[in-house]
Amino acid sequence: MTAPGRTRHICYVSGTRADFGLMRSALNAVHSEKDLRLSVLVTGMHLSSKYGRTETEIEESGFDVAARIPVPLDEPSGGTMARNIATMIAGFTDALERLRPDLLLLLGDRGEMLAGAVAAIHLNIPIAHVHGGERSGTVDEPVRHAISKLSHLHFTATVEARQRLIKMGEREDRVFVTGAPGLDDLAPPAVDRQAFLSGHGLDPGRPFALLMMHPVHQEVAQAREQARAVLDALGDTEIQILALLPNSDAGSSEVRNLLEARKGRGGLALLTHLPRDQFLAAMAFADIMVGNSSAGIIEAASFGTPVLNVGRRQHLRERNANILDVEATREAVANGIAEQLLKGRYEPLNIYGDGKAGERIVRLLRETPLDADLLNKVNNY
Repeated sequence: MTAPGRTRHICYVSGTRADFGLMRSALNAVHSEKDLRLSVLVTGMHLSSKYGRTETEIEESGFDVAARIPVPLDEPSGGTMARNIATMIAGFTDALERLRPDLLLLLGDRGEMLAGAVAAIHLNIPIAHVHGGERSGTVDEPVRHAISKLSHLHFTATVEARQRLIKMGEREDRVFVTGAPGLDDLAPPAVDRQAFLSGHGLDPGRPFALLMMHPVHQEVAQAREQARAVLDALGDTEIQILALLPNSDAGSSEVRNLLEARKGRGGLALLTHLPRDQFLAAMAFADIMVGNSSAGIIEAASFGTPVLNVGRRQHLRERNANILDVEATREAVANGIAEQLLKGRYEPLNIYGDGKAGERIVRLLRETPLDADLLNKVNNY
């Protein structure tokens, strides 16, 4: 247990623009808490110019970047992903041995988080996992559950996720429903729609779709054709497209190349990265969000934005009312776009939380005993 009166040191692992954006508000809450000290271990896409070198956003937030663990991302593949996990385990182990934090904070289902969990549990550093207990299918789901089984505390987004973790053998008194931290910073955009669209070379007088299409690990061979089906279906409409390039996972090069080849055609604006406030504005203003990003599943509902979720990447997640699921074919996507545009905007209700996850996470990080009993983890059955 942390000694009375001593500041508790929390380390957070961040590898992508997405995880940092989701956690930024909660991390700000940790950073501003007088009894907590925050450090960030940075790796992955944050350190690559190809993906926008987004570590600058972490530095600009005033957070202590305690270690940088670079990994090769030039040729995304399953093998690259696996080897990078090994590299990150070694890098995180060195950093955590040096820093000796009181707790490691992890989010979601990516390889960076799995590497952090493997390193920390072998160093007897307690692990708190955010967004455990969720289903999604594809490689993401078993990785998420593996992180949960290595973790000691669980901060879930929903009651259903909490119940699933308990069924997996996690102790009830260590699984807490905090809500999704990505909802904490949702607010009306500071810029108006006309200025936002004009700033990205789009016509404010026309509807636009926010497109985020990532490859599915088990369907790498189909990644290009799935992305082509989505782009062709959107191209059959009068909708402009604001597209974000995919993450660095296996199959992303095919999607990236296709998007770059179509940049500027049919009103397609293409970006490597949008800062969090601009990304939230894009979701708020979009007439429809298309693709397979978790942002469409979780955050978009708070804006009432219609979402067309394509393919299997998110197919087992809990759904808000604004989601319509379709197969990754041109016809299915076209029909789905038409259906969602006909329905228009939804009532802004969200099953993933109330925007107060950060304050709950801070309280738990500050008050939970970090003792030998916590580290002595066994399945509760």
